[in-house]
Amino acid sequence: MAQSQAGNQFTLWTHGGGPNGWKVAALLNELGLTYESKFVDFQNKPAEFLAIAPNGRIPVIVDHSRNDKTLFESVAILLYIVHHYDKENRLWFTNEDEIADAHQWLLFQVSGIGPYFGQKAWFSNFHPEKVPSAIERYEKEIKRVLGVLETYLADGKEWFVGGKYSIVDINNYPWLSAVPWLLGGPEAFDAFPKTKAYVERVGQQRGVAEAYATKASLAKH
Repeated sequence: MAQSQAGNQFTLWTHGGGPNGWKVAALLNELGLTYESKFVDFQNKPAEFLAIAPNGRIPVIVDHSRNDKTLFESVAILLYIVHHYDKENRLWFTNEDEIADAHQWLLFQVSGIGPYFGQKAWFSNFHPEKVPSAIERYEKEIKRVLGVLETYLADGKEWFVGGKYSIVDINNYPWLSAVPWLLGGPEAFDAFPKTKAYVERVGQQRGVAEAYATKASLAKH
């Protein structure tokens, strides 16, 4: 579904390796919405992409069902999609306190998980010079953030908000599933068993599983 070429409801500008595009793909899959993925080469961004991506970053969607509405920033896209296409609130909430909680955790990913995890990935894998102090700082921050999540999940919660699977969980998955890669192996989760079980649970959901099967297939080519 993700890579058909005609008659799609959405175009998704994304990247094969970067995490944020896959959360959008997972949500589109979960809601049964059709889309074409266009994968951006970060070293050679096409003019068509830059024309709709002021920040030059993925993901960006074009909603062909709504006059080719374009939107960037992954959390904004998730909120837009559930607002317009999840009328039964399968993946969102109607209770005002739960909506507030959902916004809280969505923003925690944006302000805490994403930046620290992303900087650790950069300094460990892509920065031209090794900067041990930076690597150490961001590794400590990842473990601190994992501690926050572990404490929150310690009372038996299966999902982050409202006792149900939602876009909050979809939003968390691409970053949390990268913990073994970021911290040197699957044992990185040993100190965070509740978080490990949570990540495994999210990964089993249909939309996420389909997105990551596509991601794995791309990685083979």
